[in-house]
Amino acid sequence: MILAVTNQKGGVGKTTTAINLAAALARMGQRTLLVDLDPQAHSSLSYVDIEDIQRSIYDALLDMSLPLSEIVMSTDYETLDVVPSRIALAKLEGRLIGEFDGHYRLRDKLKPVARKYDFVVIDTPPTLGLLTVSALVAATHLLIPIQASYLALEGTDDLLETVERIKDRVNPRLKLLGVLVTIHDSRTILGRDVVNQIREVFGEKVFETIITRSVRLEESPAYKESIFTHAPRSSGAKQYEALGEEVLSRV
Repeated sequence: MILAVTNQKGGVGKTTTAINLAAALARMGQRTLLVDLDPQAHSSLSYVDIEDIQRSIYDALLDMSLPLSEIVMSTDYETLDVVPSRIALAKLEGRLIGEFDGHYRLRDKLKPVARKYDFVVIDTPPTLGLLTVSALVAATHLLIPIQASYLALEGTDDLLETVERIKDRVNPRLKLLGVLVTIHDSRTILGRDVVNQIREVFGEKVFETIITRSVRLEESPAYKESIFTHAPRSSGAKQYEALGEEVLSRV
């Protein structure tokens, strides 16, 4: 399974989900590769030191002669590897102007590497540009984090329309694995109403697991850790463990 974690809105817990879902799957014995396709590189920095990154996904996508396997870095989890990112990735779209294969490069790079893993989790930037479209072209499945807020569903129509166009034209195997409600405050009526609204729109595709608002989850990337090492007994750790189990059940 190549799973793109995607939402063009920022601040919805997308990177937090990519980081911690990858860790949850690895903890369950699944051979997992986390691909950081976000120029902010927060997923990478949760597992590797920036000084240790010699080459990144930017180099691999720019130079088609460079195998992705030479970019992969190991982590403290035996079953989790990372393809790191750097801020230079923000320049990729401009560098690939005029290249006919721009949207296909990630797919082609992943093919020989993905066979070694049970799961590939791709963290994408909060846009619908070249990088996110590349992830959707390469992916077999899509996970959409949606924040439980007043404007929760804003922009999802554009994302789903893009997904359908990609399915019709270049990647018919792409499927919506699930919608994850994030940053939820169950104490408020609004929060509960938004969850009901999301379930009305997406039905059974909404995961039973809900990620609640958590200081521990918010601060763990600053400490360059997943929630499982930063606060292993926290509600966030339990919730992402439950999400990992749900993802496995949907395979």
